[in-house]
Amino acid sequence: MKQIWAILSGAPDADRVVPPTGFTVWLTVFSAAAMAFLAVFALALSLAAERLSVRWGQELARTSTVRISAPSAQEALQTAAALTVLETTPGVARARALSDAEQEALLAPWFGADLPLDALPIPRLIEVVEAGAGYDAEGLRARLAAEAPGAILDDHTRWRRPLIEAANRLRTIGWVSLLLIMLSMAAMITLAAQSALAANAGVIRTLRLVGARDSYIARAFVHRFTMRAALGAGLGTVLAMGAVAALPTADVAGGFLTGLGFSGASWLLPLLIPPLAGGVGFAATRAAALRALRKMP
Repeated sequence: MKQIWAILSGAPDADRVVPPTGFTVWLTVFSAAAMAFLAVFALALSLAAERLSVRWGQELARTSTVRISAPSAQEALQTAAALTVLETTPGVARARALSDAEQEALLAPWFGADLPLDALPIPRLIEVVEAGAGYDAEGLRARLAAEAPGAILDDHTRWRRPLIEAANRLRTIGWVSLLLIMLSMAAMITLAAQSALAANAGVIRTLRLVGARDSYIARAFVHRFTMRAALGAGLGTVLAMGAVAALPTADVAGGFLTGLGFSGASWLLPLLIPPLAGGVGFAATRAAALRALRKMP
């Protein structure tokens, strides 16, 4: 720990080895700020995908639909029979048949608000809400087939699984993007450090002639570039958090896009990016400096 602190604190005399101005300063600060800005949005994407996966899983897992496909003369009778079966099924909290107005509202986005339900063979829908551990789907299908032959149970399994898998993959993409961003930051800082080392090759040779050790010289580069990376990442993080805060708030109509952000304690997570960027800068610069110094004559 003392060695790390000594490297990070640097030394006033050793800092003169690293040019205080020039393109390496702007390259390091800008790349760290840009990568941190993107990292915040990658983090927000991962958290939003995780929330989406949980919400879809919970909402779709607790509801089911029974579809009554029967001649109009038997629809009411089979609907009543299906409701009786559902009301006596363990694991079913409640079941109710949707009204014509509710079914029309469900179909309106696809067919318009003036859809004539009485002129189309639209099946009657029954909404089923599960309770506790849920019900036995296969057993319920068998009972419905016996009591109401026109009733078809849809437990949303075929809809739920692809949606949850898509949300999980989106979350993985977010974390992979965050990792790639950090690797890109390390590459940019390494290039900047190597450029600074090459530009100061004459000064480094002079320092060696007067007895300076490579660890002394490397400490200056590690200190300066670590601070630049942390500063740039801090600026990028603040800008990104402001941009995320300016996004529309989540609502039912907006869905995933308006839910892209942070909530509660998750707002603290982006604050980890600047010290993480500093750690990346520390590791990248130290490795680049020591490697370059070993190659110098």
